[in-house]
Amino acid sequence: MAVADDPVGSGLVASLARPGGNVTGLSIVRTDLNSKRLELVKEALPRVSRTAVLWAYPLTAESAGLKELQTAAGALSVKLSSLGGRRVTEYDDALAAAIRERAGAILFIGGNPLGAPYERRIVDLARRHRLPTMYDHREYAEVGGLMTYGPSFSDLFRRAAVYVDKILKGTKPADLPVEQPTKFEFVINLKAAKQIGRTIPPNVLARADRVIR
Repeated sequence: MAVADDPVGSGLVASLARPGGNVTGLSIVRTDLNSKRLELVKEALPRVSRTAVLWAYPLTAESAGLKELQTAAGALSVKLSSLGGRRVTEYDDALAAAIRERAGAILFIGGNPLGAPYERRIVDLARRHRLPTMYDHREYAEVGGLMTYGPSFSDLFRRAAVYVDKILKGTKPADLPVEQPTKFEFVINLKAAKQIGRTIPPNVLARADRVIR
């Protein structure tokens, strides 16, 4: 596996350190990333005091890192509301609920990208509601999302080749610990910012790995 979402929770491996079976590789789950995403939202949108977290099925509250996120929100003086566990067909209602709760931004935790049509649908809904949204994968910014911060998939695929090499040379998957991301990308889409009437501060733009103009 190269970009597995919560391999322990889904039963693919017994633990990250000791997979215990015939599956190993790389996991994209890092609950501390959500705290970083929230920090970037606050820096890009300093007036935001309430953020809604939209986390996608089949993630759980634990695998989405909501406990850690609540702690980070307290340190940033940001109130969180959870809109998790909803399927894509329910996202429109979820975003409407975020507006009723006066959320100034959305933190979208979607797990593995499910393809361009899915990504565009999420992005279009957020734009329709004029809600600045931080996504968890670069692909969302490429189809019109405002900001993304997450692991580099190209780096994960290159690292997966190392596992293939070791297994073909006789190493058992059970003896190869599951690794997590080490390289991350922060992407900002200025076209999206203009569409929803937002301005991203220069100091935040300077931190981006890529700016889409």
